[in-house]
Amino acid sequence: MKYIIIGGDAAGMSAAMQLVRKDAQADITVLERGEHYSYAQCGLPYWIGGEIESDRKLIARDADTYRIKHGIDARINHEVKAVDTKQKTVSGDGFCLAYDKLLIASGASPVIPDWENGDLKGIYTLKTIPDAKKIIAALGTEKKTVTVIGGGSIGLEVAENLAKANHHVRILERAKRLAMNFDKEMADYIHEKAIDEGIELELNHEIIGFSGDKDGHVTGIRTNLTECPTDIVIVAVGVRPNTDFLRNTDIHLNNNGAIRVNRYMETNVPDVYAAGDCATQYHRLINKDMYYPLGTHANKQGRIAGLNMCGNTRVFMGIVGTQIYQFFDLALARTGLSSREIEEIGYPYKCVQAKLPHVAGYYPTNETIHIRLQFHAETGVVLGGQFIGTKGVDKRCDVLATALYHGMTMQDLEELDLGYSPPFNSVWDPLQQTARRRP
Repeated sequence: MKYIIIGGDAAGMSAAMQLVRKDAQADITVLERGEHYSYAQCGLPYWIGGEIESDRKLIARDADTYRIKHGIDARINHEVKAVDTKQKTVSGDGFCLAYDKLLIASGASPVIPDWENGDLKGIYTLKTIPDAKKIIAALGTEKKTVTVIGGGSIGLEVAENLAKANHHVRILERAKRLAMNFDKEMADYIHEKAIDEGIELELNHEIIGFSGDKDGHVTGIRTNLTECPTDIVIVAVGVRPNTDFLRNTDIHLNNNGAIRVNRYMETNVPDVYAAGDCATQYHRLINKDMYYPLGTHANKQGRIAGLNMCGNTRVFMGIVGTQIYQFFDLALARTGLSSREIEEIGYPYKCVQAKLPHVAGYYPTNETIHIRLQFHAETGVVLGGQFIGTKGVDKRCDVLATALYHGMTMQDLEELDLGYSPPFNSVWDPLQQTARRRP
């Protein structure tokens, strides 16, 4: 069986390794348009901030490892520009290859809106190792004014790491607050932390364009409200699926370009699969396919795709919207649906919020954890939760994600048998204490 995989990162190589393990006769070719395989994109902000010393730490396996150890024809600098699903071929500059089964795992690329003078030097995005190298070189050794456009998770991680590296950091955000996937009541804590750490916040700003000097380097950002001087700009306003090369095929795409897949990672075209940031993800709470690009989903979907491609039937069970990231000494976590998302769907719902110690209140290491839960007003089924604190956030978020996966109610949360010892927890876990506060 001749397998071709487009994309050599999380989804693509998760699939490739399943094919290696499950099909002894597999003939596997991976086409990667860049030069790096299986690298940790989520670690890039920590590299540019100096927390991680080298890009070598971010590469799990290089192309040679896949070639020598696993017998995969792992190619670099091979950008696929066309797929012919009738002839079952993929092609690009200087190559045209036939496949029996094809996996599209081409990922996503950062969005740069059509702003004036967007081609000036000093304007960057952060998605790949070469992107990070350019930013590190531009930062140099002297303090810079860096403007991050976008106050989502990537923007906050970049801002944190640059601030820790003693740069003057500004966040420009067109919305009225940072972290729009958190409810306002929780996002307020993020605002406070940003200001406490010396980050300049400019909210409700619509970007018009950039100003530059005679050498073509950015010197400022023009918005609907002001002009902000800057040395460097990092744009973090979202990503778009890398699927333009499929526009002339009969493969079904969503409005944003994401490839529509079923629970087996199959597209509408026989023998063509898709996974990861270029594909849709099934959301369990709303029974609908969404676009929610994260590395955890890409690895799971890639594994499922690889198994199904070689006849080992496996269903992708879907997501519940779990996310966690660091912002200075705070952990910011959420799972399920925010209040805004619930309102868009139209579910009747209620919220309950609490501020509690993450372990026994009398224990000397206790730290405050802020918890907000959303639940169905009629059935009591949990719909989502958000957590912010310095300790204990990840544990509570993961417990709630498990509850969401299984459709549990607020009463079910109360009845969970969770671990207790003063250094680790209260006799009633903070998650359970919050659930008990519901009206």
